[in-house]
Amino acid sequence: MDSVSDYWNDRALLEWQVELGATDAILDAPVDRYALEVAPPKPKPAVVAKDAPPPIPAPVEVDAVSIARAAAAAAADLPSLATAVQAFEHCELKRGARSFVFADGQAAARVMIIGEAPGSEEDRAGKPFVGRAGQLLDRMFDAINLGRAHQDVTRSIYITNVMPWRPPSNRTPEPAEIAMMLPFLERHVGLADPDVIVLMGNTPCQALLGRTGITRMRGQWQEVLGKPCLPMFHPAYLLRNTAAKREAWADLLELNARLKL
Repeated sequence: MDSVSDYWNDRALLEWQVELGATDAILDAPVDRYALEVAPPKPKPAVVAKDAPPPIPAPVEVDAVSIARAAAAAAADLPSLATAVQAFEHCELKRGARSFVFADGQAAARVMIIGEAPGSEEDRAGKPFVGRAGQLLDRMFDAINLGRAHQDVTRSIYITNVMPWRPPSNRTPEPAEIAMMLPFLERHVGLADPDVIVLMGNTPCQALLGRTGITRMRGQWQEVLGKPCLPMFHPAYLLRNTAAKREAWADLLELNARLKL
């Protein structure tokens, strides 16, 4: 009877505590709840709206130089090379230029002149070296009986630039821009196959010789892509520094002697 009496008595006490609002049982020994490890809250799953746009994929890095190298290697002749360069979409200069400037003169010429990039006049005309600097270049080579209009290939010149599009405000092309266009330039030289290359100014020297310093290099024969090349002052520099025309004339005579014309 005592066990039954204790059961009902304990139950009545428990119900009475519940009615008073007791929610937790107290143990025989106190618990230091500050010493207990608190589990971090579980992260709530991200809620995606039904109409939310799909996540934007990370941009894929493009190797523009490799793409240019493959496109240049596939060009079998100069017209197909011009088409490949014009179709190249990874040079930002193309988006701001008016015209694509590839070359001028006879492709079979013994002398290939490589300049920097089109200027404003060249961008309008779509041909290299047609502004004031181009007019001076024509007079310079006419002095040794060479020119882009000569029908005789032994007396004609072939002209192109490192960059086929005009940089904004005629700024110097950046190294990355030169690097992505270099495979096309190297293929251009290979297909034209000149006897001699003339590098007009610092930018073509940087592109093909890997260094600058035209005042030190001008008049000194170098070799690039298996061809003899002669660095010279750019005609635009000669327009600003007329005293340097004496060195330019000496370089023209050196070129003429090399060609043995």
